Amino acid sequence: MELTLTILLFLTGIVLIVKGGDFFVDAATWIARVSGIPQVIIGATIVSLATTLPEMLVSVIAAMDGKVDMAVGNAVGSVTANIGLIMAISLIFMPGAIKRKDYVPKSILMFCSSLVIVASGRIGNIDLFLSVVLLILFILFLGENIRSTQNSMNRKTPAAFHAAENTAAIPLNSASSDTERSVVVINIIKFIAGAAGIVAGANLLVNNGSELARYIGISERIIGVTLVAVGTSLPELVTTITAIVKKQSSLSIGNILGANIIDLTLILPVSMICAQKPLPIAASSALLDFPACLLVGSIAIFPMIISSKFKRWQGFALLAVYAIYLVLTCTA
Repeated sequence: MELTLTILLFLTGIVLIVKGGDFFVDAATWIARVSGIPQVIIGATIVSLATTLPEMLVSVIAAMDGKVDMAVGNAVGSVTANIGLIMAISLIFMPGAIKRKDYVPKSILMFCSSLVIVASGRIGNIDLFLSVVLLILFILFLGENIRSTQNSMNRKTPAAFHAAENTAAIPLNSASSDTERSVVVINIIKFIAGAAGIVAGANLLVNNGSELARYIGISERIIGVTLVAVGTSLPELVTTITAIVKKQSSLSIGNILGANIIDLTLILPVSMICAQKPLPIAASSALLDFPACLLVGSIAIFPMIISSKFKRWQGFALLAVYAIYLVLTCTA
C-alpha cells in the first residue's frame, strides 16, 4: 500500500510539473507581452527559461536536499532523453533539409556544453570554475538567440512586423471591459497556479523518486536519468508531437536544442550554487551518463552540419543508442 501511494505521488508530481509548466509559460509570456517587453526578448529568454523550469526546480531541490545524484542525473538525463528519444521521434517522422545557419551556432554551443560536462566527470565534480564556464556558454546562448531572432524579424517587411506586433500585443491599460479584466485575472491565476504546481510537483518528484529508488533497491542516479528525466522532458515531447501533427519540424528541433543548452549550462551551476558546494559526480555517471549524452548529441548534430539535412536514419540511430543506454543503466 505504501509503495502504491509512493508511485501515485510520483506520477502526481509529473502531472503537476507538466500542467504547471504549461500554465506558467502561457501566463509569463502574456505578462511579458502586455508589459511592453519586445517579442524578440520574450521568445529568446522568457519562454526558453520557462519551458525548462521543471528540470531546474527538480535539480535544485534535489541538490539542496543532498540528493546530488538525482540532481545531476535529472539535468544530464533530460538532455539524453530529449535527443535520444524526443528528437529521434521528430527525425523519424520529419526528416528534411534545414538552413545550416539557424542550427549550427546552437548545435556547437550544445556540443561544447556536453564536453564541459564530460570534463567534470573526469575531474570528479562540478565546481565553481566549471560552473562559471557553463554560465558563460549560457550567456552566449542567450546572445545567439536574441541575434538570430532579431535577424528573422528584420527579414520581415515593416508592415508585416507591425501587424504581427499589433495583433499579439494586448495593452494592459486598455483592460477596461469585463472581458479584458477577466483575461488579466485568468493570466494572473495561471501564473500563480503554474508556479505553485511546478514547485509542488518538483517536491513530489524528488521525494517520491528517492522513495522508489529505496523500495526497488536501485540508486537515485538511475531514477534521476530515467523516470525523473523523462518525466520533466514531457513538455518537449508534447511540443514535438504537436510539431509532427502540424508538420513544423523546426519548432520541435529548435525547442529541443534550446532546452538542452539550458539544462546543461544553467541548471547544474544553479544547483551547485544552491547546494553551496561542488556537486560530486558518481563514477557511473562519468563512465556512462555523460558519454551517452555526448554521443547522442554528436549523432544528432554532426551529420546535419555536414549535409545541411536531418535524416531519418539519425532518428533510428538515436533511438537504438538510447535503448542501449537505458539497458546498460538499469543493468549496471
